[in-house]
Amino acid sequence: MNDEFWLVTTEHLEDRLWFRDGEDFKAGMNFVPIIAFEEKVDVVAFILMSNHVHFILHCSTDKAKVFVDSFKKAYSQYFRCRYGIPSLLRRNDVDIRPLTVGDESLERAIAYVHMNCVAANICLNPFEYRWGTGSCFFRSSEELEGDCPSKMSRRKLIALTHSYKEVPAHLLFDKTGCIIPSSYIEVLFVEKLFKTPKRMMYFLNSSSKSRMSKNADKMPSFKDQTIMHAVPDLCQSLFHKNSVKALTSEELCTLSRQIRYRFSSDPHQISRILGLTYDTVSKLLD
Repeated sequence: MNDEFWLVTTEHLEDRLWFRDGEDFKAGMNFVPIIAFEEKVDVVAFILMSNHVHFILHCSTDKAKVFVDSFKKAYSQYFRCRYGIPSLLRRNDVDIRPLTVGDESLERAIAYVHMNCVAANICLNPFEYRWGTGSCFFRSSEELEGDCPSKMSRRKLIALTHSYKEVPAHLLFDKTGCIIPSSYIEVLFVEKLFKTPKRMMYFLNSSSKSRMSKNADKMPSFKDQTIMHAVPDLCQSLFHKNSVKALTSEELCTLSRQIRYRFSSDPHQISRILGLTYDTVSKLLD
């Protein structure tokens, strides 16, 4: 097996979201194993965040690039079909960095990836975050439960995966139709790498993302998706208008300040929610 490992990170979108709701996250989750199987890439760990994604891959550098490009393409096509918005990720740059077994860089990278959700103040620990692999390791020895592809019709598989590609027989779907990461990622390899749950917790608690969450003076208190769903109601109740696009500059200023006040949002989060640049939001909040 190839001994190369890579930390793959997409650039944070400043004024847009990759994932607007649970269905978007589920689509992203299901693209991961389908594309990994097709490209013969082993997934070690990953996390999907509102405006970026991280993967740790076990493959060649060329395969890592092909995987992330294919993932971006598949998700962009899904996004266009659902929202009518083309080219979501055309200018979304990707950073690919090598990792090594033996110098703890791989352990640190896995911890860094999983602690993204904690640093973003979404949850208290990575085990609670659904959209990734944070809860996959050092669990009880109970057998995984889920539905295998052979129990589903071809039509249902296409609907769940948003793809006509082959669905590997070993994958398992949970009750919501999301492919369970533990059915395909390198669980045993990661557990052997960390040796014990205690050692894994050490890396999680000492990661840069953990320090960020502890040292931040003020972090957003609500998920991007929660606020996005509340925005239409705010537009209606405050301005008797149906959408952000219908607001005047003065009303947009008021809305931005209301979001900051009601949801303890920072300018970065408001930028993502409203689809505005950081500079524009900063001026609206002045």
